Amino acid sequence: MIYVDQCRWPHRGWLWCHMISDHSLDELHAFAEVLEVPRRGFQGDHYDLPEHVRERALMHGAIEVPSRVIVTTLRETGLRLTPDQRRSLAL
Repeated sequence: MIYVDQCRWPHRGWLWCHMISDHSLDELHAFAEVLEVPRRGFQGDHYDLPEHVRERALMHGAIEVPSRVIVTTLRETGLRLTPDQRRSLAL
């Protein structure tokens, strides 16, 4: 299943949200391709989506959840990056 949270984070004139999978990164990437989200939106364990793309994600079957569910789900599925992994992506 694909999940999105509320758009709360302002950046470049848009409000942004997170999109994750509760199954695999392959499922997440495939869903992002359907939405035509560029791979640069991938942040190692989630995609950042602007509000207009979030609406398309919901129309394609993504489930809206609170932000805390995003983090909990990533941890429970083992898809959450550790702080060290996240830092290595920033290099």
